[in-house]
This record gives sequence, C-alpha cells and structure tokens, in this order.
Amino acid sequence: MASSKQGKVLLAYSGGLDTSCILAWLIEQGYEVVAFMADVGQEEDFEAARSKALKCGASGFFLEDMKKEFVEELIYPAVQCNAIYENVYLLGTSLARPVIARGMIEVALREKCDFVSHGCTGKGNDQVRFELAFYGLAPTIKVVAPWRLPEFYNRFAGRSDLLAYAAEKGIPVVQTAAKPWSTDENLFHISYEAGILEDPNTTPPDDMWKLTTSPQRAPEEPEQVHIEFAKGLPVKVTYPASGKTVTGSVEIFLSLNALARKHGVGRIDIVENRFIGVKSRGCYESPAGTILRAAHMDLEGMTLDRNVRALRDQFITTSFSQILYNGFFFSPEREFITAAIPASQKTVNGLVRLSCYKGNVTIEGRDSDEGLYDAKFSSMDEMGGFEPTATTGFIDISSIRIKAWARAK
Repeated sequence: MASSKQGKVLLAYSGGLDTSCILAWLIEQGYEVVAFMADVGQEEDFEAARSKALKCGASGFFLEDMKKEFVEELIYPAVQCNAIYENVYLLGTSLARPVIARGMIEVALREKCDFVSHGCTGKGNDQVRFELAFYGLAPTIKVVAPWRLPEFYNRFAGRSDLLAYAAEKGIPVVQTAAKPWSTDENLFHISYEAGILEDPNTTPPDDMWKLTTSPQRAPEEPEQVHIEFAKGLPVKVTYPASGKTVTGSVEIFLSLNALARKHGVGRIDIVENRFIGVKSRGCYESPAGTILRAAHMDLEGMTLDRNVRALRDQFITTSFSQILYNGFFFSPEREFITAAIPASQKTVNGLVRLSCYKGNVTIEGRDSDEGLYDAKFSSMDEMGGFEPTATTGFIDISSIRIKAWARAK
C-alpha cells in the first residue's frame, strides 16, 4: 500500500489484542484511524480504552451507550421467541452485532469517514455479521477487513505474531502466551475462543470463566426469584427473601445477571457450525439469558395456544435464530419475522417462580389469569370439561389413517 493518506477509517475497537494491533497497522498503511466503542454492557474501563486507542495513534475516539437499545430491540425479541442456535447457543455475540454496527454507521457518516473496519478473522461469523449490517445500513460504505488482506495475514500468521507486534509497538494487552484465547463480552454474555480451546477435548481451565461462579463453589442454598411477564416481556423481578423488586429493562437484566452469576448459571461449552461452513469450539456464559429463557418457555406452556406455539417454534424461533447467527438482521426477512413476534405473545402474561442452585435453574411454579389452563379439563380426580365418552370417537377418527397404514404393511 502507498504511504500517503488512504482516507479516514472508523475502526470497531475493543481495546484487546487484535484491534489494538490493527489500529497500529492501519496507521502504518497510511490511514487516519478513528476508534469506536459501543457500550453494550461489557465490563470495561472505557476511559482506559480511550487512552489506549489514542496512544496507539487514533485521531479520535467515540463511545456510544447502547445498552437500552441492546436489551429492548435485540435481547427482548430473542426472549419472546426463545431464540437459540443448534439447541444450545443463546446467540449472545450475534445479538450485539446489529447494535454495534448501527452505532458505527451513525458515527462514520457523521464524521465523514471513508471506510469502516473491524478485527474479525477471515474464518469466523462476525465478519459476515458486521459487513452485512454495514451494507444494510449504508449500501455505499467501504470496508477494510485486515484479516482478509494478504499483506496483513501473511505478516500475522497467528496470535503469537500479534503478541510480538504488540510488544514491539508498546501496546499493553491482557492476553498472554499462557492465556491466548479471544473473548467477546456484552450485557448478555461472554464468549471464549482460540488458543487451547481449539482442541475440543481440552477442558477449559477454571480461571478462564469470568462471569459466573463455579457451580462447585456456588452457595449451598438455592435462591428464589419471581419474574412477571407482560406480552412475553419481563416487567418485574421480585426476590422473596429480601422483598426487593426491580423494574426497567436494563435494570431487570442486570439484576438477573447478578443472581445467575452468583449461582453459576449459564455456562456452555460447544462445537458449533459456523455460517461459512467450518466447525468451531466456543465456550459461553449467558447468565440472565438462561434464566429468562427457562421462565418464558415455562409460562408459555400455560398461556400460549398449542398451534400458535407450534407455528412460532417451527418458523419464528428457527428463522429468527438463523437470521441472527448468520448476520442478516438488516434484511426484509428479519423485518417480516420480528413483526410476527408480538402477535404470538399477546397471552404470555403471568408470573413464574424459580430458584437458582449450583448452575441450575428450577421452575417452582407459575400463575396466570389468561384462562387457557383449566384444571377441571385435565383433572383425574373429578369429572369436568367434557364427557370422557367423547374421547372414544376422537380416537376412532384419529386411528383411521393408522389402521390403513398397518393393513398396507
């Protein structure tokens, strides 16, 4: 690349190893670099990150508080439709990317940047998520993706090269040769990848886990919590032992995060299928998300019509999860899917009682005035609802197809 100014680039900056090295490298290539951080609830010293970015040579630093938007526009729709990828992953990284991308594009356009850039690897999902989001928000924006440029990836073949470059440039980093895994954190979760974790048969070291207490060291007594839902959204959390109540979207999520972290709730360790077609091993902690999903699914059992639930599970849950994971949030199909979510949640109103204990969430009861559950209809101790003899005809009609199939065999 020429040594003259290439233009102004807004870099998605985390303050970690990759993006700090990328910031310095972009400056070497002749770009003016502006750093961007989104506050999506990660435990971060933002002032230290600002100072670090400027010391690395950034001409400016922008921090946007996007926690409320993150919870209400991304996390809560995911809770309402029980979003999950491959039946395990609660999509914590995927959920944050649209929010971060939207904040970036707003700053890039305001600051008249020629490019946006990120530190995503050429083998991962996030490069797709970020760039599709960029183009969905600003179709003419140009992207600099260092990990897909030969002059970058040939120079930095692995994390050890980045660590050496950081040392050469005097860039302080948290990662070390002994703990080289990569992390991504937000209000919803934290992820761990790379380094020793690339061997799927390697047990994560106990000191890797940041958010949650080890279940073995969690409190010896369970702790109860009551969660009230309105139209599928948590609106109030009560702790019976103390009488404390919490309302407000961000406040509720932070409160449930604290509870789950204390009791070791929300850890998973999986091998997943990335969108680009490779398998990867990832470890995740999703504390509050794990509690909310358990509570919401339980309340739906009592309040949601059977066929509505089946259609929602088959189409909305699966589609929304896939859209999030693959990075198509800013797309016509996502608009269509999210428009359907509220209609499925009109009756999901009520209270769920739970307890957290050593990594587990246990449902202890639920209550709702929606009226879809009628004890008389299902009771084995009294007649009510309908005459049992009516079931004979129901079975006879249902068996016509089965009998024909059996005879044909």
